[in-house]
Amino acid sequence: MDEENQRSVPVLPWMRHPLDVTRCEQLSLRRVPFLDCRLKSALENMKISKLFPVQVALWQETIGPGNFERDLCINSPTGSGKTLAYALPIVRKLLPTSTVKCLRALVVVPTRDLALQVKQVFDAIALPLGLRVGLAVGQSSVADEISSLVYLPGEEEGVDPGFLSPFWFQSKVDILVATPGRLVDHVNLSRGFTLKHLHYLVVDEADRLLREDYQSWLPTVLKSTQSSNNDDGGGGGDDVFQLGFPYSPWSRRSCSGVERGSNPHSRLAKVVLSATLTRDPGRLVQLNLHHPLFLSAGKMRYRLPENLESFKLICERKVKPLYLVALLKSLGEEKCIVFTRSVDSTHRLCKLLNCFGDLQIDIKEYSGRQHQRVRSKTLNEFRKGQFQVLVSSDEMTRGMDVEGVRNVINYDVPKYIKTYVHRAGRTARAGQTGRCFTLMSNDEVGRFKRLMKKAEASACLEHNVPSHLIEELHSTYQLALSKLKEIILESRRKPKDKSCQ
Repeated sequence: MDEENQRSVPVLPWMRHPLDVTRCEQLSLRRVPFLDCRLKSALENMKISKLFPVQVALWQETIGPGNFERDLCINSPTGSGKTLAYALPIVRKLLPTSTVKCLRALVVVPTRDLALQVKQVFDAIALPLGLRVGLAVGQSSVADEISSLVYLPGEEEGVDPGFLSPFWFQSKVDILVATPGRLVDHVNLSRGFTLKHLHYLVVDEADRLLREDYQSWLPTVLKSTQSSNNDDGGGGGDDVFQLGFPYSPWSRRSCSGVERGSNPHSRLAKVVLSATLTRDPGRLVQLNLHHPLFLSAGKMRYRLPENLESFKLICERKVKPLYLVALLKSLGEEKCIVFTRSVDSTHRLCKLLNCFGDLQIDIKEYSGRQHQRVRSKTLNEFRKGQFQVLVSSDEMTRGMDVEGVRNVINYDVPKYIKTYVHRAGRTARAGQTGRCFTLMSNDEVGRFKRLMKKAEASACLEHNVPSHLIEELHSTYQLALSKLKEIILESRRKPKDKSCQ
């Protein structure tokens, strides 16, 4: 049964009284203690001048007083800066680097596009410090991918790796960002690939990664790291004292009777994150967390971005496409993502919108029916502003950050509040403002109202579209439907394009 359908879910004791990260204030880089000057320069090159509350909180629990002595679970809104929140302290902890390179930090995410995005964040702050970041997402064969991750002595001379001792292999990367399926492939199949030196494991978008099996990735990873307790691996273990931190809610807290560990590198330190972090004990226990500390933004589990405005647009189902077109026209040239309930709905709606001859808006599709290369290309074009509207299935909801998205439109009312949170979180990110519109019929209003009560959100206002604008679109709509019918018939006559499977 889905967690949201359960009337009461037992809550683990350590989750009952979370530390509120919103009590931390933003902190300018010059006031962040123990921030390496090279890290500071890298952040400034990213146009970052201060850390957000969740980033300050994690810095204090990893580099500051907390010193990674407890595993961390973070529930924070989309767009609050969670990726940098864990990337920054991990990069700092991996200094100074060892002369022998080994894989010491692993980040697991559910999708390829999110993995690419996370790697970009790590590259920006790790490369200037001499740390290398790898990617394992299945864009190429296992053999090709492992060649970028593991150095095989004698590979230039054509020596068969099968004849080499494991001691001859050496990691080419310090940090790996991976999707779970390809990660399992490397653990099981790739000679020379090892997680035995791993010090840090990040599970990003944890509720999805724990809900779906993904080839039993988590037991495989934990089993592969069991022998790491006595490995040094060259990680930076500099002692950090509580000096230099501004006052924070962490400075005098009780540890709830839990004695802190003495050496953060004697175990695999874990960071678990999501904007809708699961509270299901059965799923969380799989992580084997060490004296976990729960950090959350506010008391409610589901929280929308602070600067988000939510609107409902009520219309009859049969004319919903007309209201969407009218809404898109009213938004002008603002960048927008339209979400639908399924891959097929996404494909059909995108085709229909492009059949409106006078719409004069560039619209493209992003969904699981497309090949990864097509999705990546579409996403890059959208980021660069080469088109205005992206019609997407929920492939786009998890963690993806596209700068400048001003509006999100729910063409279909989401079934669960967590879906609404992740969709709406594509806008109003990093302190920016944004709007989320939800189209619905009269009989969906009550369910939507109950849905929104589960989130810590302001009132959802009604957005009205003048009736004369809808009337003006009727004839164009009929032409668009006729064009769409012709396109569908033509596509059935032609063999299917394998690139879109």
